Amino acid sequence: MGRFLIVSASMGAGHDAVAAELAGRLRAGGHRTACVDLLNLLPAGAGRGLRAAYRTAVRHCPWAYQAVYAAFFRDRGAPAGRRSGWAPDTAPLAAALEPRLRHVVDHWRPDALVSTFHQAAQVTGRLRAAYGSCPPSTVVVTDFAVHRQWLHPGNDLYLCPTEAAAARVRVATGRPAEVCGPVVPRAFAEAGRTHTGRPPSRWARELARRGPGRPVVLVSAGAWGVGERLTGTALLLAGAGHLPVLLCGRDDKLRARASRVPGVLALGWIEDLPDLMAASSALVDNAAGQTATQALAAGVPVIGYRPIPGHGAEGVGEMADAGVTEYAADDSTLLDSLDRLARPGPDRDRRIAAGRALFTADAAGLVAR
Repeated sequence: MGRFLIVSASMGAGHDAVAAELAGRLRAGGHRTACVDLLNLLPAGAGRGLRAAYRTAVRHCPWAYQAVYAAFFRDRGAPAGRRSGWAPDTAPLAAALEPRLRHVVDHWRPDALVSTFHQAAQVTGRLRAAYGSCPPSTVVVTDFAVHRQWLHPGNDLYLCPTEAAAARVRVATGRPAEVCGPVVPRAFAEAGRTHTGRPPSRWARELARRGPGRPVVLVSAGAWGVGERLTGTALLLAGAGHLPVLLCGRDDKLRARASRVPGVLALGWIEDLPDLMAASSALVDNAAGQTATQALAAGVPVIGYRPIPGHGAEGVGEMADAGVTEYAADDSTLLDSLDRLARPGPDRDRRIAAGRALFTADAAGLVAR
């Protein structure tokens, strides 16, 4: 059995969620795992500062985050002789992290490295390129839009959510890239299946009590409660006859504010999200992250709407282009999409089937191989 060091970062909750799921699957297969938060490897306080700066930018200064994304993440092309997509402009941060991760590798002596965060992919790629004794490195891409920060030719293998993402990786790095679909806990797919005779979950009972006959529509704001006019969107859905459930993550202020909106159920961080999704009819998403892929696994149609800047906007567009979600450019388009997707019918069935078809292989099995 192997020893796997999984490198993630606590930027939101999505990257760590993928790392935890991979670790659990690998351990179930008899392997040993250890997870390291890349931010904890920075000098004291630097990781917290970097996370706080990112959170502040996406919550309060989206224009600033968009500018950073355009400068350091989006592909601007490459000079002659250099593969397009490689991101050497992150060298200062990656260079600071490289010896620190090298120390962890030397201490734990894994058989393989696994990255679930883009900056981790830069550091593991540098390690592999600089040290012949460094173990093989696999990058599990969590974004549908594969920006430059994921790409480093030093890594050995990339696992991607779609063939379009894998093709970009191959061209940009010259390295192998395989398609496995998103990595989400299996509880979501299990909750989305019909189980004859199983009693209704607490969420099925609660939602039926709160909005009898009203389609339940989840509105996602991620772990940090990020998004534009979230309560306005919930109010729009309530007025159109839906029961909107605003997922506020760990933002208590957003939850308190949304709780005062008539017809809206505002929730904080919950541990039984698979059951909530199984009792819901659709998800309105703004980031193309873990919540969106969890909904697809659970058989819940996803509609992208008012995406957050940078990776959110590009990811929402990529998901729609892949045919697994829809994108609503305005209020009327959102309501039209919900009319088709939140109620039984052929459009809903096709969208659910397309979403579930994403999950083509077990990422942990590919990593272990």
